[in-house]
Amino acid sequence: MTDKVCVGAIAGAFGVRGEVRLKSYCSDAGDIAAYGPLSTEDGTRRFAVTLTRPVAGGLGARLSGVDTREQAEALKGVTLWADRSALPGLPDDEFYHADLIGLEVMDPGGATLGRVRAIYDHGAGDILEITGPKGVLLIPFTRAAVPTVDLAAGRIVADPPDSDE
Repeated sequence: MTDKVCVGAIAGAFGVRGEVRLKSYCSDAGDIAAYGPLSTEDGTRRFAVTLTRPVAGGLGARLSGVDTREQAEALKGVTLWADRSALPGLPDDEFYHADLIGLEVMDPGGATLGRVRAIYDHGAGDILEITGPKGVLLIPFTRAAVPTVDLAAGRIVADPPDSDE
């Protein structure tokens, strides 16, 4: 597990005084400002986040050290990371996406399907992208399709729906 978790991204500038539009990856979007200063993925910059208002496609926010529209525009696409210790604990059946990326995925019989490469959420539930010997598999992240997630062992057991139907 990593000591940082991606909690959002800067979607662009908003207004003329350095405000940014944030896309929050938190289950409650406004929580993005509650996890202390957020850093860039490489850790070279840290920002205190103050939410200002809801805006189309996200949240308006002020970031410490960002005072002009040009500075805000230059940050478009930058992901924001929180220290894991600042995040709340999760119930047994919930996981941070960062903890699932890279885990080995096996079928119920023990055959390797591959590793989790990415997780997508298109509104109807999470989808795991698995890359392995059979190419790319997309598996719904449901209890039926993914009965076991064992973070300690670094392994997921998945029973993908039949694609022959």
